[in-house]
Amino acid sequence: QRFEREVQITCKLNNPNTVAIYDYGRTPEGVFYYAMEFLDGIDLQVLVEQYGAQCEGRVIRLLKAVCSSLYEAHSLGLVHRDIKPANIMLNRRGGEPDVVKVLDFGLVRALDEAKVTRQTGGLAGTPLYMSPEAIQSPDTVDARSDIYAVGAVGYFLITGKSVFEATSLVELCQQHITTIPASPSERLGKAVSPELESALLACLDKN
Repeated sequence: QRFEREVQITCKLNNPNTVAIYDYGRTPEGVFYYAMEFLDGIDLQVLVEQYGAQCEGRVIRLLKAVCSSLYEAHSLGLVHRDIKPANIMLNRRGGEPDVVKVLDFGLVRALDEAKVTRQTGGLAGTPLYMSPEAIQSPDTVDARSDIYAVGAVGYFLITGKSVFEATSLVELCQQHITTIPASPSERLGKAVSPELESALLACLDKN
């Protein structure tokens, strides 16, 4: 049922920065499937692991594309809930480099649906990019949690490091809830433009 819901939701989205679904159905054996566009690039996690922190101009372009995809979803009352570098791919399309595709809408849900309970999954998302409210009260999560995750992704891209580093899941979650992140320029050890730094830290605001 979750698989079917994922494909039905993704089919509603046609932003060029959202992965496209071409067809779906069931095989004669009853296996549910969907056919999506073939992506032959790399995700942002691999990008940073292989090439390190990215330049400001590129980070800004990538984040604008991610926000474009999310804007359409949020306008339809949908929340992604698992924005992270591994769910954002860079591809070449029609000779154009750095074409962003946002993947994995499996955790998406409509805002007016029944609330997520602790018994059906509690923490939905990836802890390194999870907003304070997603940790403390998952049933209150809305589009703003995706914006928090976008800020965390941008922070990772510009510094090459996660917003918080911890030795346990409990410690990591507590940092998201209470710890004010160090500025990107401080973590990077060199200046980051005030506008970009301010935007990223605003996304990561606790409230």
